[in-house]
Amino acid sequence: MQRDLDPQETAEWLESLEAVRREAGPDRADYLLRRLATSTRYLNTVPTAEEPAYPGDLALEERVAAYDRWNAAAMVTRGAKLGLGGHLATYASAAWLYEVGFNHFFHAGHDQVYFQGHASPGVYARAFLEGRLSEEQLDLFRREPEGGLPSYPHPRAMPDFWQFPTVSMGLGPLNAIYQARFNRYLHNRGIKDTSRGHVWAFLGDGEMDEPEATAALTLAAREGLGNLTFVINCNLQRLDGPVRGNTRVVQELESVFRGAGWHVVKALWGREWDDLLGSDELVARLGEVPDGQFQTYAASSGAYIREHLFHGLDVPHSDEDLRRVVGGSRAGHEPRKVYAAYRKALEHTDAPTVILVQTVKGWTLGAGIEARNANHQMKKLTQDEFRIMGERLGLPVPAGALDGELPPYLHPGPDSPEARYIAERRSALGGPIPRRTVSHHLLPQPGERPFRGLAKGSAQPVATTMAFVRLVKDLMREPETGRRWVPIVPDEARTFGMESLFPTAKIYSPHGQRYDAVDRELLLSYKEAVDGQILIEGITEAGSMASFTAAASSYATHGEPMIPFYIFYSMFGWQRTGDQMWALADQLGRGFLIGATAGRTTMTGEGLQHADGHSQLLASTNPACLAYDPAFAYEVGVIVRDGLRRMYGPAAENVFYYLTLYNEPKPQPEMPEGPEGSIEEGIVKGIYRYSAGGGAAHLLASGTAIHWALEAQRLLEEEYGVGVDVWSVTSWSELRREAMTATGVPYLRQAMAGTSGPVIAVSDWMRAVPDQIRPWIDRPWTSLGTDGFGLSGPREDVRRHFGVDPRSIADAVLKAVEE
Repeated sequence: MQRDLDPQETAEWLESLEAVRREAGPDRADYLLRRLATSTRYLNTVPTAEEPAYPGDLALEERVAAYDRWNAAAMVTRGAKLGLGGHLATYASAAWLYEVGFNHFFHAGHDQVYFQGHASPGVYARAFLEGRLSEEQLDLFRREPEGGLPSYPHPRAMPDFWQFPTVSMGLGPLNAIYQARFNRYLHNRGIKDTSRGHVWAFLGDGEMDEPEATAALTLAAREGLGNLTFVINCNLQRLDGPVRGNTRVVQELESVFRGAGWHVVKALWGREWDDLLGSDELVARLGEVPDGQFQTYAASSGAYIREHLFHGLDVPHSDEDLRRVVGGSRAGHEPRKVYAAYRKALEHTDAPTVILVQTVKGWTLGAGIEARNANHQMKKLTQDEFRIMGERLGLPVPAGALDGELPPYLHPGPDSPEARYIAERRSALGGPIPRRTVSHHLLPQPGERPFRGLAKGSAQPVATTMAFVRLVKDLMREPETGRRWVPIVPDEARTFGMESLFPTAKIYSPHGQRYDAVDRELLLSYKEAVDGQILIEGITEAGSMASFTAAASSYATHGEPMIPFYIFYSMFGWQRTGDQMWALADQLGRGFLIGATAGRTTMTGEGLQHADGHSQLLASTNPACLAYDPAFAYEVGVIVRDGLRRMYGPAAENVFYYLTLYNEPKPQPEMPEGPEGSIEEGIVKGIYRYSAGGGAAHLLASGTAIHWALEAQRLLEEEYGVGVDVWSVTSWSELRREAMTATGVPYLRQAMAGTSGPVIAVSDWMRAVPDQIRPWIDRPWTSLGTDGFGLSGPREDVRRHFGVDPRSIADAVLKAVEE
């Protein structure tokens, strides 16, 4: 604690609190302390008298901001004529939050900015003024089939421009936290010096209601992420009305963030409030006025404001002055106050900071939009509204420019003082933002040794989950690429047999290990370290997925390719955090998602919620995801090796892999021999014949179901004299994709060419998974699967219930052959 400057006063306060504790009890004293710790007066953190000198040319910056406001509104309005829509009000309220950042804070090359998705028109408008986008490109806003600009930040749609997708509400703040943590991870592991980098996340106050938005606040504070700043635009409105109609969102957010250990900076009131805020009574009232009422004040006359807000107070202002001050004087609309708040935030280096900035939603767009409930749905301005806005912003709108149906774009010219100024500012800060560049070096492919053990098989029963872990453990020893593996686990490392990594790779912690581990005497003791490689995230699939996203896009965000694998109960991946996996695809992430303990019946005793029979189907819907369900350990090795080539080799692709692995120990066979490369090709493309048995019928099986199919093959031969072939299908979805796009004969038909007889598909998935390839099977087809809810019980009983046990498979074959 800091030195006590007034011990006597401190003693008096402690005496008072002790009296409260004695008279009202410890709970009352605790309540008072918590109120004091999590809430401050409803005032700016940096008063006007303490604001630092503004470093820029305010007159020029105001003209730049005016152009950006106009062009953002013009772009959306022009698109609205085609029924495309767009959002006007968000950027209008937040324009200065971005302009101050662009001119003085966002360092290209080492800062990372999460732009609020609905503000994208303003970011495009700024890029237009910088000469990075043309009028033709602005006119293609929301016209992506024509090569136009996406509605929101999407790296997949604009891979040289946007870095982070942010419009799936709540994922932006979550990903920003884990990005800031990953930056520290890279630094502490000696992979890249990220000490100068800062992560800025621009968010809406309504967005903070998403559970993901505040899910990792304590992690950010716990790890001391002073390289992270949230800027929350508190315009007090969400899509349909007030964020907190009956309370105050600023004070709520302040309490939440302070309680989580963040620094809080408030920038609420503009300069015109200064002579009013000297009244303690008014300050107290402002802290009690519900947001819904304050929104009404922002859109009301001065007389109404005087009567309802200032009643009983002597206010030396005219009604018109009150309407102007209360209606629009907000810190978020004044660059000096925004600059002061940003500078204050960067002074805190021991913990993350949130800046709560108050604005008016729809600011400068006219009285019909500003602070109105419906402004989020307003997609265009009339020409008269543009005329009024141009006069208000002081823009040189050419005579007759608004006589037609569409508003023009305005640009002062490439050699204008405005254009030169913003070019100079961005040059001083390292170049344009947003910008996405990929300049990483390629990773060498691993040698044969790590894969050799899987190819040889194992007579001792081994689950494919364990086979994968053993493979990665060996790959992490590779001299050139081993340190680039990023194991990510949501508190289930021991479940997946990963405790052997603890003593060698160690668990990442920025604090090291400040305690003696209870198992320190054991060979596989729990070991945390500042340069640890493993990210054990705790019980948070959402946080783990955010970590994976940061690592999976490191090749672009840092120029450092990393190889993340995130291993989880398959049931809690695509079903629980599928939205993040789509955002991963948007961000062009690369890496391995591992759905362990996969399949409806592979988990004994777990039952309904833990029994995954559908994640392969969900994964198949994502175009960037290559989903595999390997049956044997050697298949795992082939798929991982191919994934390393495709994602990190000379022709690196923007894809990621999903492997489902089972936890049922089984003897693992040696990789079969075939024509050179044919088995590997079949594994990668999705199918190959594993066991020829006569060809009267064909059993197509994936994952753990291959073992039931092989047992059914034995029963049919021994008891009925029926010889069938067993095929390993490593990917139903890849077979389907290839067949849909093949210009010649699909690979599935090539693989099964020369065979006849019915086909029986079996898996531990619902039938819709193997049914994906049904259109390309030109013979009788039967699919067996595990549709329905999972059940607790011995594996054999549950499989019998679903009709996928060896006897049921054999019965299905006999029926198909007889028909």
